[in-house]
Amino acid sequence: MIRFKFPFIIVWLLLLVLPCRAGEQTDLALVLAVDCSGSVDSREYHYQMDGIAAAFRDPAIIAAALSGPHHKIAVNILTWGDPDEQKFESGWQVIASPQSAETFAQLASGVDRRMGGGTGIGNAVAFGLALLRDGTITTTRQVIDVSGDGPESWELREPHFKLVDAQKLRARDGVTVNGLAIRTDYPDLDLYYRQFVAAGPESFVISVDSYQDYAEAIRRKLLQELNPNMASLFLQRAKF
Repeated sequence: MIRFKFPFIIVWLLLLVLPCRAGEQTDLALVLAVDCSGSVDSREYHYQMDGIAAAFRDPAIIAAALSGPHHKIAVNILTWGDPDEQKFESGWQVIASPQSAETFAQLASGVDRRMGGGTGIGNAVAFGLALLRDGTITTTRQVIDVSGDGPESWELREPHFKLVDAQKLRARDGVTVNGLAIRTDYPDLDLYYRQFVAAGPESFVISVDSYQDYAEAIRRKLLQELNPNMASLFLQRAKF
């Protein structure tokens, strides 16, 4: 279930962002899936959201977002954690100018912490796929950007989507899933993300050792997602 309980300032910011019309054509539809499971404390959560906000204020990111034939992209923030907890999603926000990028940045930095519990990565990917299929955006490129600090919780049981189930749906829809592995608790988490999370055309994984490095990592990640053909020696390619 999607939770739409926003503080007044978030509602105001949503109204300011360029609204998505049904079937609006963009160069990319991007779901930013942010880990809010029980292993992520408030400080670490804000490292993620503030990092996203900083990225969309970066002139290189803005230029890349506007560089396609339609000169705009659509972005949706999804916070995920335990499959039994309600999800938050910002709704599709179109980035078509430096002004709309700034408004989106303000929205990202103002989203309150939600979620908790287990690490339901498969459920998050499945939820992201549902957002991409809602008919709001028309695009030839669909990407889910998953960041997290742990593997999928072993105790997840049916009817929850596990990663293996979500990847079948992802393959059916031709969606790319990229990963940002935060190795605070699991030193080899990037290997797990390359094997089980990242998949699809041009998929890749970036890893960092701490949440303090998240802002630079998400900037690099967005540049690669917005410019899939750019040469980036520091990126680790994922098999698909």
